[in-house]
Amino acid sequence: MTAANPVPPASPADEILDVVDASDQVTGQAPRGEVYAKGLLHRCVFVLARDADDRIFVHRRTPVKLVFPSLYDMFVGGVVGAGESYDAAALREAEEELGVSGLPAPVPLFKFLYEGAGQGWWSWVYEVRCTLPVNPQVEEVAWHGFLSDEELALRIGTWEWVPDGLAAYRRLTDRQPH
Repeated sequence: MTAANPVPPASPADEILDVVDASDQVTGQAPRGEVYAKGLLHRCVFVLARDADDRIFVHRRTPVKLVFPSLYDMFVGGVVGAGESYDAAALREAEEELGVSGLPAPVPLFKFLYEGAGQGWWSWVYEVRCTLPVNPQVEEVAWHGFLSDEELALRIGTWEWVPDGLAAYRRLTDRQPH
């Protein structure tokens, strides 16, 4: 569901996305299934959600996800719908996946172009503080927990992570002072 399309699609593959070029300028629109099948550039958001104790929300995706099923992720997020802003998508995706409402606006941190396995998307990385009890979507999240930065670092080499989230996380940690 997006600002341009207030009616949710029958399936995620039917959701209309903006197709973009190498400069992140919109060149057209297509259903998500077609965008994925043809490897068209589109837009995505990654939101690092921290709880009141500064731990990071980590989850394992459900096996029915169109992209990277059953893998772990340290971000909530997803595609930006046609006509939707990155900021609006970040808040929408964070609230949907965490199962909360009333989150503060996620803070944008940086933008990068993810390219891997014949796919690519422009990606804005955000951070949000979630002090509300989470109730993740069962369609999206098979398991979840809040991990400290140290606990997450220990699991990077042992759990199978979504490659785009791992790329975003590495960029995020590379940006932070050591």
